[in-house]
Amino acid sequence: MASSFPPVAFDTSVAAVVLRLRHSVVHYGGLGVIRSLGRLGIPVYAFHEGRLAPVATSKYLSGGFVWQTGGAAGDRARLLHGLAAVAERIGGPTILVPTDDAAAILVADHGEQLQDRFRFPRPLAGLPRALASKRSLYQLCGQLGIPCPKAVVPTSRAEVEAFLEDATFPVVVKGAEPWLLPKGAGVRSTTIARSPDQLLDLYQRVEGHQATGLLLQEYIPPEAGEDWFFHGYCDQGSACLVGFTGRKLRSYPAHAGSTSLGRWVPNEALQHQAEGLLRAVSYRGLMDLDYRLDRRDGRYKLLDFNPRLGAQFRLFEDDLGIDVVRAMHLDLTGRAVPRGRPLPGRGFIVENHDPIASWQYRRADGLTLRAWRSSVTGVREAAWFAVDDPVPFLTMCLRFLRARLRRALTGAPRPAPAAGRQALRPRYVRGRRQPGRPVDEVR
Repeated sequence: MASSFPPVAFDTSVAAVVLRLRHSVVHYGGLGVIRSLGRLGIPVYAFHEGRLAPVATSKYLSGGFVWQTGGAAGDRARLLHGLAAVAERIGGPTILVPTDDAAAILVADHGEQLQDRFRFPRPLAGLPRALASKRSLYQLCGQLGIPCPKAVVPTSRAEVEAFLEDATFPVVVKGAEPWLLPKGAGVRSTTIARSPDQLLDLYQRVEGHQATGLLLQEYIPPEAGEDWFFHGYCDQGSACLVGFTGRKLRSYPAHAGSTSLGRWVPNEALQHQAEGLLRAVSYRGLMDLDYRLDRRDGRYKLLDFNPRLGAQFRLFEDDLGIDVVRAMHLDLTGRAVPRGRPLPGRGFIVENHDPIASWQYRRADGLTLRAWRSSVTGVREAAWFAVDDPVPFLTMCLRFLRARLRRALTGAPRPAPAAGRQALRPRYVRGRRQPGRPVDEVR
C-alpha cells in the first residue's frame, strides 16, 4: 500500500520476529506488527498456530514458524534452542518483538544468550517480570508513591475469607502472575466478582497452583471512572522516544477486558505521569500501561504495566507514519526517531469483540444506538480488516464463528493443543521475502 507520509529512512535489511508464547489464534497485536513493518518492505516473521491462523494469511508476512509452547513455556532451555534455530533459518540481523508477557520475560531473563542472534532493548534484570506481576507491581506502586487502586494478595483460603468479612462488592480479581494462570481453569487475567461465592469459586480454581495466586483489587465503578492507556517506546538510556495517550471507550468483556474500541486523546497530565514512572524504573523497550481516572479523588491510578507491545498499538500513528514498533525498529538500527504531529480523534476497533462488548454495555449501562454511532466516529484502524490485506479478516471471521458455534453446541471452547517435545521445534511454514534488502525510503 502506498504511503502518504513524508519520507523516513528505514533499514529494510533488518528483519523482525513477532514472538508470542501463549496460545491465541485470534491475537491481533502480531498482525499489526506484520502490517506496520511489512508495508515498509521490512521482512517480518511470526510464531503462529498453523497455516490457517489469521496472521499466517497476511500478504506482508515473510515467513511463519509453527511453535506451540502451551504448558511447556517454562522449559527455558528448549525455548532458547528453538529461538536459535529461528535465527539460523532467517539468516540475518533480526529484531525481536514480544507481544505477550511470557515472551517479554523470556527475552529479558535470557538477554545474554539471545543478544548475539537478535536485537532488542535490554531492560534491567528482572524488571519486566516484576512489572508484569500484579503482586509486585502493587508493591512497587507503594514504594514509589504511584496512585493505584487498593488491593490485597491473599496467600490462603483463610485470608480470602477474612477479606470477605469487610469486602465491598464488586471486587476486581486478577491473576497475580497472569501469564502463569493454569490453562483450562476458567480464570481470566481480570474478572469482576460480584458476590462472595463468585470470588471463592475463582480462588478455588487456582488454589494449589503454586506458580501464581490472585490479587483482589478495589473496584472503581463506571460512573466514577474513565479508562485510559499509554503506549510508548524507551531507548537503552530509558528516554521515551515516542509516547501516546488514549481512552478505552469499551472493553471485552465489558469493564474487565482488553480494548475493543479506543480513541487517541492527548492528555499531558497522564503522559507526564507515565513518563515519570518509566524514568523511575529505568525502563527500556515497548510498553502498554493501563490507567483509570478515579473522579472521586481526581487521580489517574495505575492498573497494569504490560512490559511489551500493546495489542491496540496501531491506534497511534502520527503524521510521519511513526508508531511504537516503527520507532523501535529505527532506534535498534541506529536511526533517529522523528517527532511527528499527533492525530487526535483517531479511533481503533476490534471487529470480533466490539459488537459483543456493545451488547454487554447496552445491557449493563444502557448504551443507546445513538451513543454507539457517535462512539465509532473517527475509527481509522481496525484490528483485522485492511483494504490492502483483507484475507486475515476473512480467516478470523471463519475461526471466530467456528469457535462460537462449538461453544454453543458443546458448552466449552476447544482446548489448546498440548506442548510435547516436538512442539518446541519450530517448523518454518512459508516465506515470501528474504532479509538483506538495502536501506530504503518510505513515501
